[in-house]
Amino acid sequence: MVDLSRRKVLISGGALGALGALGAVAPTQARAAAAAWTWPASGSVAGSGAGADPAWVWDAEADPVVASLFDRGLVPQVNELLWNWTRNDQPLPAGLPADLRDFIEHARQLPSWADRAKLETAAQFNKARGLYLNLLNGVGGGMLSTAIPKEARSVYYSAGGANMEDRVAKTSILGFAVGALNAYRPDGNCIVNAVKTRLTHAGVRHLLPQSPNWSGPVPITQEDILVTWHTLPTYAMRKMLEWKVPMSAADSTAYLHVWQVTAHLLGVRDEYIPATWDSANSQSDLVLPPNMGPTPEGVELTDILLGQLAEQTSPGGVGRPLVNALARFLVSEQVADWDQIPHEPLWEGTIKTVWPVLVKVREGLIPLPLVPSIAWTIDEALRQYVLFFLTKGQETKIVIPTGNRPS
Repeated sequence: MVDLSRRKVLISGGALGALGALGAVAPTQARAAAAAWTWPASGSVAGSGAGADPAWVWDAEADPVVASLFDRGLVPQVNELLWNWTRNDQPLPAGLPADLRDFIEHARQLPSWADRAKLETAAQFNKARGLYLNLLNGVGGGMLSTAIPKEARSVYYSAGGANMEDRVAKTSILGFAVGALNAYRPDGNCIVNAVKTRLTHAGVRHLLPQSPNWSGPVPITQEDILVTWHTLPTYAMRKMLEWKVPMSAADSTAYLHVWQVTAHLLGVRDEYIPATWDSANSQSDLVLPPNMGPTPEGVELTDILLGQLAEQTSPGGVGRPLVNALARFLVSEQVADWDQIPHEPLWEGTIKTVWPVLVKVREGLIPLPLVPSIAWTIDEALRQYVLFFLTKGQETKIVIPTGNRPS
C-alpha cells in the first residue's frame, strides 16, 4: 500500500488545477444570485480595503501591458525572450519592450509583509508532507477544478484545452515551484513562474472573449483566482486536519504564508488575501459554493485528466478503476457525480479502509532520522516523472498564449 500512496496517487503538486471545497449548491446558481460580497477586508493581509466585489475586478496592471503586446504583435518575441528567464535572482533579458520590463520588475518584488523565516519553514513543511500535498493539490484539486464551470470552460476553450498534457504540464510547473525547497530563495523559480502565470492569465483575458465559444464577462477575475487559491492551501489544510495529520502552529502558519505570497505575485490584491486560516475558511465558504456545478466541458476534461493519471501510474489503462475510486475518495459525492466519475465499489472501500491506517503509519515514521529527506527524494523523483510523461521529454515552460482552442 505504500506503492499505492506514492506512485498511484501522484499527478503533481498543483498539477491538474484546483478546487478543494465540497460545497453543495445548485449548478445553475450564478454569482448574481449569490450573496453579496461580504468578506471583510479587515481579515486580509492588508487589514483594510475598498470592499469591491472581486467578481468584477481583474488585473489593472498586467492586462493593459499584455493587450498592448498583442496589438503590437510582440507576444511571440516576448515568449522567446522570456524562455530562459528561470531564476528568481536572474536579470531580465535584453530586448524586452520597456512597458513589459517595468511591469515585471515591479511584479517580481515580494510584498513588504513577506516573512523569509516563514517561507523557509513552509519549505520544510512541504518536504515532510509532500505525499499529502501532492495528492490533494494534484489529484483532488484537478478533479474538483472541473466542477467549477467558469474554470472548466476557460480551460477547455483556451489554447490549452486542445492539448491537455501540455496544459497540465504548464500548471505543474507553478505547483512544483511553490512546493520546492528553494521556492523563494534566489536560486529558486517560484517568483519567475508566478509572474509568467500572471502574464498568461492576462493573455487569456485578452483572447478568450474573442472566441465564438465564450460568453459572459472577461474570465479570470480576482474572484476566480481566489476560488482556485482556496482549492489549494485551504482545501489541503482542511483535508489534512480531517485526516489527523499532526502539525505545529508554526508549520500551519508558514504553509498559509507561502500561499499568501504566491497569491500576491499572481496579482491578487492584498485586500483579498486572507491573513489567517479562520479568514481563509470564511472566504472559501463564501466564494466556492456559488462557483461550482457541472458542465459538459468539465465532464470531458475530467475524463481526459483521469485517463492521463491512469496511464502514468499503469500504462495500458488497467489502473483506471483505482484512479476513479481515488478521485471519488477525495471529493464529495455531489462533485464526483457532477464530473461523472464512475463508481468503483471494490477500490472505494479499500481506499477508505486503508488510507487512515497509512496516515497513522507514515506519521509514526516521520520523526525518525532521514525519513523526511527520503520521502522528499521519492516525491521529487515522481514529480520529474510526471513532467517527463506529460511533455514526452520535451522542454516546456509557461508562456503567454497566442490564440484560443481551434474550432
